[in-house]
Amino acid sequence: MAFLRTGRKPEADYDVIVAGGGAGGVGAALGAARAGAKTLLVEKYGFLGGAATNAQVLAYCGFYQQGREPVRAVGGAADVVLAALRALDMAAEAHCSETTGNWIILLDPERVKLALDRVLAAHGVDVLLHTRVAAASRTANWLESVTLAGMDGRFRLAAEAFVDATGDANLALVAGLECREGNGEGQYQAASGPIRIGGLSADLEVDRDCIKSAFAEYNAVGNYPSAREDGGIYTRVPGSSDMWWMMIDLPMPDLSSASYTRAEQRLRAAAHEHIGVLRKKVPGFEKAYLIQTGPQLGIRESRHPAARYTLTQSDILAGAQSDHGIARAAWPMEDHAIAGKPVYHSVGGDGYAHIPLDCLRAKGIDNLYYAGRVIGADPMAYASIRVMGTAFASGEAAGTAAAMPHGDVTAIRDKITAGGGII
Repeated sequence: MAFLRTGRKPEADYDVIVAGGGAGGVGAALGAARAGAKTLLVEKYGFLGGAATNAQVLAYCGFYQQGREPVRAVGGAADVVLAALRALDMAAEAHCSETTGNWIILLDPERVKLALDRVLAAHGVDVLLHTRVAAASRTANWLESVTLAGMDGRFRLAAEAFVDATGDANLALVAGLECREGNGEGQYQAASGPIRIGGLSADLEVDRDCIKSAFAEYNAVGNYPSAREDGGIYTRVPGSSDMWWMMIDLPMPDLSSASYTRAEQRLRAAAHEHIGVLRKKVPGFEKAYLIQTGPQLGIRESRHPAARYTLTQSDILAGAQSDHGIARAAWPMEDHAIAGKPVYHSVGGDGYAHIPLDCLRAKGIDNLYYAGRVIGADPMAYASIRVMGTAFASGEAAGTAAAMPHGDVTAIRDKITAGGGII
């Protein structure tokens, strides 16, 4: 890679630069590369995968519609990722959640990291880890370049188009775009702290009623009571006897570093105390131990940059479809306004709603696109589109559109479906 460190060259360094290496960013990078664009993906961590690898969210949600049988809603670039996971002996098949009845794909984070490395390398995508967007340069409605901060200092790269897949709208923010925080009224979807537990026998049948009873007792006297009264959501981690458990939820009062620091510290303390409850009160957990929290808290919501169209709750409830749709939103609106008390609202119509292209286009910058959690959506529609399966789809669409600046929505749709995408 030839990096531009002083000044700006007349020509762009890349056709498309993608900020953020979660599901949306990987989808965007693959979409751009498969459309023929020279593509760079920038990620702040030392690995890709987003919440699946940095927050112990060990399930892809949104690949399937609700229902008694799994019906696929996401394909294309995401199928390439699933194939790479299967090549690493991970089943990557539909699994019905015992708690919610929704269809998910169970994950092993280490295999996700390796699979994503391999997939992007195979598609010729340049990747910079340990690197984040520090600043952006724009002329009127055109984003010219980004300043990146990495292990070797700060440097500037120019591109023809950019995709913000950071989850927190970092690129849109430094580019000077207006962002809504949370629902715009001071409320954010609660954060969660999934944890990984070891020391269990492979044939252990977890007694949910016993967990519920143990935590009903603990919540009356414990330092970190859980708002979940159903024993939480738990599964086995593929390829191991470890258990993945989501029992800790944390309300977020704001987006300050101080609040995030307190939440991270509370998560770690609560996780250790909760493991102690399991060891003392739940059969089969006598030798249980905490393998991992994080590396970070599971953040559901932060900033929302202005898009040219805002997907609405009404769109999701109606299962609205459009000739301008470029991806499907099929996950129910999973509202975490109250920590530990998720409320689900099903998608109407045929079980999915279209995400229009203008949800992925920045309002005020012509060559900036959105993917994943930052696409245009009102507070309730956001509760559907934020999940990783849907992020793969919106990401592929954003990357494809960024690589086809003169293509209309029909051409973009045709390119996505030609690659196996589901619209």
